[in-house]
Amino acid sequence: MSQRTMVVDLDRCIGCKSCEVACKQENGVVLGCTWNKVLTVGPTGTYPDIEMYYLPTMCQECKDSPCVKVCPTGASYKSEDGVVLVDKEKCIGCRYCMMACPYGVRTFNEETKVVEKCTLCAQLQAVGEEPACVKICPAKCRFVGDIDDPSSEVAKLIKNAGTDSVHVLPNVGNNPSARYILHSKTAKWKE
Repeated sequence: MSQRTMVVDLDRCIGCKSCEVACKQENGVVLGCTWNKVLTVGPTGTYPDIEMYYLPTMCQECKDSPCVKVCPTGASYKSEDGVVLVDKEKCIGCRYCMMACPYGVRTFNEETKVVEKCTLCAQLQAVGEEPACVKICPAKCRFVGDIDDPSSEVAKLIKNAGTDSVHVLPNVGNNPSARYILHSKTAKWKE
């Protein structure tokens, strides 16, 4: 089974939040809900050596997805390419998946009373397009592809970055597939 996921080059991210806006627009994400968020760390250091770090967060497309395991109706499920999706017709709004997600990247839509999340823009990828956040990024720091296919762009990025520069968010038995590349020697962000 393939595993479609996102790779983010943190050294390139400029914290502009264009990805947040594009995600909301493409997916009709309502006010109060966020599928894709850029966290800001900093400033750190002392003038004139001040640094800011940005951490884009989205569904980590876990290989052992706790949200899928706890869903009582099967509304949370994995697609054939490993992307975790939500069937809005089956979702009863119990929010078990929100509690199970170790990254807090699921949101409850108060209008529809269902849980929503990043789908890596499955609707766009189905017609051969990249996710909205990838297309809009002025720094070109986001990449989507099959992490298990050695010939994919994301697999090549990970291989070329080297093991010391490739990170995942903390793994609590869920095996997140999203990867973050960080080459910066001064950065203090670690798993």
